[in-house]
Amino acid sequence: ILMFTMEGCPHCANARKFMDELFESNPEYKKLNIEIIDETKHPEIADQYDYYYVPTYYLDEVKFHEGIPSKEMVEELFKEAYEG
Repeated sequence: ILMFTMEGCPHCANARKFMDELFESNPEYKKLNIEIIDETKHPEIADQYDYYYVPTYYLDEVKFHEGIPSKEMVEELFKEAYEG
């Protein structure tokens, strides 16, 4: 899982909160390989991907979600990544 964020983004903060809640209720998700990239600190990486809004999630190099997250979406991402 590749996650693009930006410091100060309230939707990114919510996404991280959802992720933490899911890690707590499903400890097996802690085994997932999740790379979080702040696009302002690493524009050379962010520029290689096609997205406009943060947070954006990629699963196996395919865009999974872009923009305002929901806990249900993050859970679906984790399920696919874990089972995939």
